[in-house]
Amino acid sequence: MTRFRKAFAFAAISLAATAPTARAEAPKAQDVLVNYSNIAEATYGDSLTTARALKAAIDTLLKTPTADTLAAARKAWIAARVPYMQTEAFRFGNPVVDGWEGRVNSWPLDEGLIDYVSEAYGGDNPENEFYAADVIANPHLKIGGQTVDASKITPGLIRDTLHEAGGVEANVASGYHAIEFLLWGQDLHGTEAGAGERPATDYDLKACTNGNCDRRAAYLTAATDLLIEDLAWMTAQWGAKGEARGFIMKDDKAGLTAAFTGLGSLSYGELAGERMKLGLIIHDPEEEHDCFSDNTHNSHRGDVIGIRNVYLGRYTRTDGSTVSGPSVSDLVRDKSPDIDARVRAALDFTVGKMDAMVARAETVEAYDQMIGPNNPDGNAVVQAGIDALVAQTKELERAITVLNLKDIKFEGSDSLDQPDKVGGGGN
Repeated sequence: MTRFRKAFAFAAISLAATAPTARAEAPKAQDVLVNYSNIAEATYGDSLTTARALKAAIDTLLKTPTADTLAAARKAWIAARVPYMQTEAFRFGNPVVDGWEGRVNSWPLDEGLIDYVSEAYGGDNPENEFYAADVIANPHLKIGGQTVDASKITPGLIRDTLHEAGGVEANVASGYHAIEFLLWGQDLHGTEAGAGERPATDYDLKACTNGNCDRRAAYLTAATDLLIEDLAWMTAQWGAKGEARGFIMKDDKAGLTAAFTGLGSLSYGELAGERMKLGLIIHDPEEEHDCFSDNTHNSHRGDVIGIRNVYLGRYTRTDGSTVSGPSVSDLVRDKSPDIDARVRAALDFTVGKMDAMVARAETVEAYDQMIGPNNPDGNAVVQAGIDALVAQTKELERAITVLNLKDIKFEGSDSLDQPDKVGGGGN
């Protein structure tokens, strides 16, 4: 989920396409779309596998809540993000994915809906009556003027009643970030060093800290079970008879349009704009994607790896095997080797900038510190990633023109297009 989003239709680009190089066998669009769908199925499948590993680690934590088992559960959560973030390139162009995605990766969230928060968080928000509802501490809530029985925390309660309660997108009750909050707790360090510091004793029924350890454990279990259920459903949608695959395969041009819409929208409006530029403009650590765990640098890199996977038609699975085949790169190269080379170079350049961000996060400072005020070096690393994403979007536009795909709209962002609306100017 994003904020300050608007539709962005790219302007037609006038260019003289390089004469295509002769190919022994030009790829067929259907073959490209089959491979695209196979990669989607594999990437969501790996997301499901790693979510099940996360479930096992959480079960161990709840059975024996210690610093070590909590650390292991956190490590499993970070590992689960690796394949999932690479799936985001399949968003924006496919209604099956877009209608589902909010259940698993919505952000930012008003975490006071779920559990205890610091006094600095505040107890009231005129735009969200559930801002500090604290479901874990309160087995009965009023939603829409009706009393809701939350005495038993189940996947159904989270999915059907709590998630986006009152129609407010910030009421994120399910998915990766709800689980992240329950494993780390709030990050109260601002733009100083440090992530969330929830103690393992928050799940210790015999030496409980912060109250309601049984309900907190029930919520964590239910949220994790729901994540697995959601990922299993989406993996099936990319199977041989799945609806997401069917949408891509029913028409060559529509399928390729969906693929490029996802690549450009994630590259420009979502990642460069909402997830990166916005936080850099307002220097707000709450605008980092994985804000409780300080894992944002890895998630951003996962997104750009996913974009490159789709363009090149190649995905390396978590077990080391590879899914590959005819790609949109092959289609572009058949029309213009020069444009294809430009896109590939731009993608690699962006990955390099994200690698630099990851290296800084691992050796110098976390992402929320990089976007902080009075930090020109950190700001510059983030801005370099933004610039690379914007530049690669322009190269993707060239590829779209070469393939004669029309009426493609990329997601935009006021953070890039009208920064005065979100804080006045850029960096």
